Amino acid sequence: MMDYDRILSKKATEMRPSGIRKFFNLAAEMPHCISLGVGEPDFRTPWTIRDTAIAALEQGKTRYTANAGLRELREEVCRYLKRRFALTYQNENVLVTVGGSEAIDLAIRALVEPGEEVIIPEPCFVCYEPITTLTGGVPVHIATKEEDEFRLTPEELKCAITPKTKLLILPYPNNPTGGIMRREDLEAIAEVLRETDIMVLSDEIYSELVYGEERHVSIASLPGMAERTVVINGFSKTYAMTGWRLGYAAGPKAVISAMTKIHQSCIMSAPTTSQYAAITALKSCDEAVEAMRTEYSRRKRLVVKRLNEMGLHTFDPKGAFYVFPCIKSTGLSSEEFCERLLHEKEVAIVPGGAFGESGEGYVRISYAYSVSHLHTALNRIEEFLTENGI
Repeated sequence: MMDYDRILSKKATEMRPSGIRKFFNLAAEMPHCISLGVGEPDFRTPWTIRDTAIAALEQGKTRYTANAGLRELREEVCRYLKRRFALTYQNENVLVTVGGSEAIDLAIRALVEPGEEVIIPEPCFVCYEPITTLTGGVPVHIATKEEDEFRLTPEELKCAITPKTKLLILPYPNNPTGGIMRREDLEAIAEVLRETDIMVLSDEIYSELVYGEERHVSIASLPGMAERTVVINGFSKTYAMTGWRLGYAAGPKAVISAMTKIHQSCIMSAPTTSQYAAITALKSCDEAVEAMRTEYSRRKRLVVKRLNEMGLHTFDPKGAFYVFPCIKSTGLSSEEFCERLLHEKEVAIVPGGAFGESGEGYVRISYAYSVSHLHTALNRIEEFLTENGI
């Protein structure tokens, strides 16, 4: 018999499975379960985007595109980034990828050598650490704090930098906390980095989902930062296009060229139909995006208010579509809280520990669901707390 324990890569076998998917999979086996665990918009992809995709299929536009993506799409990405975030790029600065996740993977692999350090503020999206480890890099975690609104501070960054530091991951607006970095916060971070050779991977997949009067600011828009920053973005969250699997990276030509070579070998090109649809998304869907953002803001206020009324202290998120309530007062660990809530009340949420050790004591709840769905889930959470004397 084959000894797979010996055959499989040690790095692959030591990877933690996704804490998000664990509870999603459990919920899928429970027919009456309400899942607030996955960051997937409940909106349909806007009709104009779908219509473009249908037309592309009917016209037989189903062949491979250029490895870097359709030229027309890359040009539109450049116009969009200029229009929305004051970023200036040319075609050669943009690579179209299979979701933002592939762009993150490519950027880390193109930049990080074995033994080099990657600074990762936490809590954060689950993929940064395993990709870093698979690449041979060394993850260096910074625990952000609620009292700082889960922002990365320049003091914490300075303390984490060593001669081996190669890359800073900047995951804002943040999943799972909903924290954002304002211009003044980014200026302080940029000041630390400008005299170094440290690159920045700025994951801006939630850039259009910032609430109130504030708007997202990209660190790449600050003086001297475009040359050291790879901006990651995509279509899943902003345009409700999760299943279309399309993202992109924008950055210095040399870095994008290296990423494209890896992309050529492992993927070839992103889905053609999705690329044609994405052109329409960037050109014609600002109003649809604003309508979704307004609705998310309404849901956010509802969820934060209800959770605080239940006695679960909840930070008011400024971006993305998650809340990150503190459950320390319950005396349960994050894993215990989520498992018991799932089995006793059939509500699926995600333990904060899935997003790094600093997430322990919190849970992530997505409000990318209908208001009726949210009301039902919140009522069950309140029943859970009451019935358990919490």
